[in-house]
Amino acid sequence: MEYVSGHILTEQGFQKGYLCIKDHRVIEQKTGLPPKTPFQSGLIVPTFVNMHTHVGDAFIQRKKIPLPRDILQLVAPPDGLKHKLLEKTSNEEIVDGMKRTLQEMNETGTISFFDFRENGIQGIHLLKKAMENISITGSILARPQTLTFDKNEILQLLQHSDGIGLSSLSDWDIDPLTEIASLTQKEGKIFALHASERIRENIDVVLELQPTFLVHMAKAKQTDLEKTKKRGVPLVLCPRSNTFFNLKIPLELLKKVGNTVLLGTDNAMLHDASLLLEIKHILQYYPNIYSLEELLFMVTYAPRKALNLKDGIPHLAFPASFLVLNEQTLELVYRFY
Repeated sequence: MEYVSGHILTEQGFQKGYLCIKDHRVIEQKTGLPPKTPFQSGLIVPTFVNMHTHVGDAFIQRKKIPLPRDILQLVAPPDGLKHKLLEKTSNEEIVDGMKRTLQEMNETGTISFFDFRENGIQGIHLLKKAMENISITGSILARPQTLTFDKNEILQLLQHSDGIGLSSLSDWDIDPLTEIASLTQKEGKIFALHASERIRENIDVVLELQPTFLVHMAKAKQTDLEKTKKRGVPLVLCPRSNTFFNLKIPLELLKKVGNTVLLGTDNAMLHDASLLLEIKHILQYYPNIYSLEELLFMVTYAPRKALNLKDGIPHLAFPASFLVLNEQTLELVYRFY
């Protein structure tokens, strides 16, 4: 038997203790010191869930071209720079970029992610191809080819994906948006969208769509956050992406209101898809709001609880997969999965 010791992140917070490993399985979790010298020690945490990605953008990062720090110019459909680049890039190059990002996530502790997948049914197939032979679970949230409602197209997307992930309310007319949300929920799938990222949007209209979760909320006010909490809708933050666009997340208000907060890495063209870097970013640029324990909870237990993810993490015992982080630097020193 082998041992890993340190501060273990449980649903109740950090507890000093150790894990006992035999035949590549965690067979015991105990408090105190292990019977013999552990082969690893540090902060022991469950594997990560990345709640918001656009892995199809990864090929753009390798082009080394200057990117506008304006959301409309860079990512807004249908005329943002990324959409123009996607149109004229080969499937092979897009898939290669995806594979690199998926491998990067896997190597930095993420075993599950939620991707907002552009380019309709073709985009779904490209991501599924990229995921072959990589040990990572992806939830694909598809997107129609245009900002319109075509029932047959949406049904086809839902048949091959885990749901729908759309751009913001500001990009859409409300009628097709409502039709898409209603059909997605009727089919029992996830419906998510960006909200109040660039400008403050009408949260009452957004919440009437009954989203599974919302992404960004950088321009949200306290009343918006209170209404969101009352409806039980989790909020996914992408701090490094917001900083790139010179947007400031209302973290103090989020903490004050008590919203369920999850984390994502957003566009793969902007930076590495590491949730540890998101956590470090918050600790540096938004100090003394959320503790390290709370931030790690946002990428481990919180998303699993919010979305009832079934990936082997029981409620009272430690998971079969885990990570060990250096207590001082937060560098990933060991992966068990």
